Amino acid sequence: MSTPPLRRRFSTQSSHLAGQVLAAIIQNKPFITPPSPHHHNWTSETVIQVLRSIPLYLFQSPRSIGRQNTFRHRSPLRQRNLRQETIKFQRGALVLGPAAHRDPKRLNLGLEKALDFYYWVETYSGFQHDERTCREMALVLAKGNRMNLLWDFLKNMSGRYKSFNLVTTVTMTCLIKALGEEGLVNEAMSAFYRMKQFHCKPDVYAYNNAIYALCRVGFFKKARFLFGQMELPGFRCPPDVFTYTVLISSYCRYAMETGSRKAIRRRVWEANHLFRLMIFKGFVPDVVTYNCLINGCCKTNRIGRALELFEDMEGRGCVPNRITYNSFIRYYSAVNEVNRGIEMLRGMQGRGHGGRSSSSYTPIIHTLCEVGRLGEAVEFLVELVEGGSVPREYTYRLVCDALDSAGKMNLLDEKVRRCIEGGIGNRIRQAMKVKPSMRVDENLGTKSTSTEDAEEWS
Repeated sequence: MSTPPLRRRFSTQSSHLAGQVLAAIIQNKPFITPPSPHHHNWTSETVIQVLRSIPLYLFQSPRSIGRQNTFRHRSPLRQRNLRQETIKFQRGALVLGPAAHRDPKRLNLGLEKALDFYYWVETYSGFQHDERTCREMALVLAKGNRMNLLWDFLKNMSGRYKSFNLVTTVTMTCLIKALGEEGLVNEAMSAFYRMKQFHCKPDVYAYNNAIYALCRVGFFKKARFLFGQMELPGFRCPPDVFTYTVLISSYCRYAMETGSRKAIRRRVWEANHLFRLMIFKGFVPDVVTYNCLINGCCKTNRIGRALELFEDMEGRGCVPNRITYNSFIRYYSAVNEVNRGIEMLRGMQGRGHGGRSSSSYTPIIHTLCEVGRLGEAVEFLVELVEGGSVPREYTYRLVCDALDSAGKMNLLDEKVRRCIEGGIGNRIRQAMKVKPSMRVDENLGTKSTSTEDAEEWS
């Protein structure tokens, strides 16, 4: 059995010690005071392992493991209101978003035990906390959405030692990123503006994470305000390539979520304007910057601009990758120009910019089935399997249904069918290790979701 990813970074002895403490935390047992302060050889890695495990086992809802349907619509992230969520929890109403189906009792238990462990390991085991353990404890409080506890903890840690500060710029930057991922953008900006209070100077990474958090919830005006600050003459933290890439990708990614054609055009124009401004100021865009802008242009039917960017990309010596070609393949498949999509696929393979992957073949196979070119669809499906990739279950079902309706099931070899169904079944069995609510239909090699709740980790 393979070792869990969380434990591969630590030694066997530290993992055993952390497992014992984590078991006591989950079972709500008191920590046993060792006979001597150095009875347990606590290290920073062991303490970090315990603190990282608490959100994983106590904060995450078991319903979020394997409970997502195949065609679930993922709504964009919104700014959360913790006060309204608390009122909904008290009334028994459903809370949507990152805190959906979260058990408040387990959450409070994890936060209480995390703080108890943090101070217990220092008081009774002779361990002295450093900047890394302080950062992990702050991240636990941020993921638990307890802002009052977080600010009190940071104030306590900031003034503890006169020789050095436990709260550093890296810690505050990680908090900004974690709060932004939780949908607590206002709280993330509060952490950004409180950096001076904790004697931390914001750097370009702090600005980039704050800008990205604002863009994720659609606060583009505030993001551009921070970006404008960075561009001031003589500013200590001028923008870098990643700053421009964050803004360009956000404008393109969230352009389609507005539902307004005028807003979509405006955001795509802003993305192209930032790209030109970036080049004018001497920055060299990388493949990620080009991919974000090309994908945004393809999704908004600006294929001429996308091809222009593709040529400029090659002219600057930036090598495109599979993601670059997939944007064109998806566009040509959506507008029923599948032959040009096939040309992009062959060009990618001929230049060695990508191999046979399901993300590249799936749009072409779907379009070929829709226009009735079943023979070519089967050829691409077989080519994908021969390349060592397993097609998605929906793609395989689509091809089989199209062949069955046309009475051409003989086009798909029985050996290839067994290989595909076996590969889909193996992939689902691997997913069942972390998604216990899924089961495998041995006859069809398909997956389904049970109606019972997933078992909680104990």
